[in-house]
Amino acid sequence: MHRTYSMRQSRLPTASQIENPPPPLSSTKTNRWMGKGGLGHAFRKNAAGAFGPDLARKLSQLVKMEKNVMRSMELVSRERMETAQQLSIWGENCDEDVSDITDKLGVLLYEVGELEDMYVDRYDQYRVTIKSIRNIEASVQPSRDRKQKITDEIAKLKYKDPNSPRIVVLEQELVRAEAESLVAEAQLSNITREKLKAAFQYQFDALREHCEKVAIIAGYGKHLLDLIDDTPVTPGETRQAYDGYDASKAIIQDCEDALANWVSSKAAVKSSLSQRSRTLSQRRQDNINKGRENGVDLSSQDQPLRGDRDSWVAAEQHPSYHHDDDEEAASDGDIRGREEEREPVPV
Repeated sequence: MHRTYSMRQSRLPTASQIENPPPPLSSTKTNRWMGKGGLGHAFRKNAAGAFGPDLARKLSQLVKMEKNVMRSMELVSRERMETAQQLSIWGENCDEDVSDITDKLGVLLYEVGELEDMYVDRYDQYRVTIKSIRNIEASVQPSRDRKQKITDEIAKLKYKDPNSPRIVVLEQELVRAEAESLVAEAQLSNITREKLKAAFQYQFDALREHCEKVAIIAGYGKHLLDLIDDTPVTPGETRQAYDGYDASKAIIQDCEDALANWVSSKAAVKSSLSQRSRTLSQRRQDNINKGRENGVDLSSQDQPLRGDRDSWVAAEQHPSYHHDDDEEAASDGDIRGREEEREPVPV
């Protein structure tokens, strides 16, 4: 075997890695207490949609499903590298040309497995970014619940005791809760759009690099196949001696150079829009820019709601997020204190 020319022997950073440094290892490659697939996949998917705040359940399920996808890709990566090695092992006892070419093909296929493994790490950037949207959704849910709880309590009091002094106090609480919810919903809307664009930028950039490099390997693999003489021979006839070792070595080196020098700006596949798509897309972009230029400054709406609060606090930091009972008791005490200060209401 001729592993001297394998791309596994040198691992200098490629031009693409210099331009866009590789991310850390995927989170799916560690802490596998649920196993590698099958039962673990099903449990993660179903459990994600059954627990947590209602607002974040659908995205939680997506995040867990993406983790299953990544672990499946990891499995494909490992098995591809194993099959590449097995191809080289099988070719050892074949004729010289078949032995040399299968060895070099094993090198290329092993490289595909390595690219798939690196693709998983970049794919995880997309998943983690989507996960951050899920987290902000979960933080907004308590704010919604608190507003709904106060609304229901007001409706109940108006039905049972329309003259109750608590109604006025609760309505004031509802105004504050609605203001908090308004800020939280605006942040959710802004963060969702920002993170969604960033997440799929990660995914599509990683997918484009992976597919282009796989296409490069496929092209050089076909050049290797041309070195095999598949001319039929008659029984007893001897084939010409194989003299393609230098050629196969050069092809592998050319492939390695092409992969090392690939950058997104030199991608061979370009996505070109039709005239209609360009016109409609430009119209949409113009509308966005016009909205930014003529937008209304809403910064004054985010001023502190009370004198004892310096700024808006995330919903999960409110006492109601984890201590509903404590907050309800404190709220009742506060209401009772206010009732004592209020002038007696004539019956």
